[in-house]
Amino acid sequence: MKRYRVYPESHNTYFSTNSIVKWQPLFTTEPYYEIVIESLKYCQRNKGLSIFGYVIMPDHVHLISQNSDKYSLSDIMRDFKRYTSKKITETLEAEGRTGLLTFFEVAAKIENTGNAYKVWQDGFHPKAIFSEEFSRQKLEYIHYNPVRRGLVENPEEWRYSSARNYFLEDDSVIALDI
Repeated sequence: MKRYRVYPESHNTYFSTNSIVKWQPLFTTEPYYEIVIESLKYCQRNKGLSIFGYVIMPDHVHLISQNSDKYSLSDIMRDFKRYTSKKITETLEAEGRTGLLTFFEVAAKIENTGNAYKVWQDGFHPKAIFSEEFSRQKLEYIHYNPVRRGLVENPEEWRYSSARNYFLEDDSVIALDI
């Protein structure tokens, strides 16, 4: 296993969670994972988001990431959610998945968002990475999430996780900024 330093010197590195409304399992097929992957890659290239660890689960996304000086992490996550919500609902519409669309439509009405759909829960719950030990703890938590859920037996088997980057020395679906 590669040993990476995931506690950068600067203090704007965070563990965060973005969850689907009511923890609805949405990421169950490749097109939905790809929406998240491509958006995170865009944020890396264009918004200066550095990603040190991640996992995309069926109903949420965990990141260990760092924002650039130009964009706050709040701004990046707001834009990430806005863009992925739009692409997810477009994909649901194209696939005729009216049940999920109705679910997200009702969520928007209940929360009175002014939008047709609400895909993501509010907030992203950032926790500052303040030590190497805390960083390793959160990275292990991220990597073992699919194992605890019974989706795989070993962390590196989950395609949508940085565990592959660490255990297999493979860039997996998202290259890390380490």
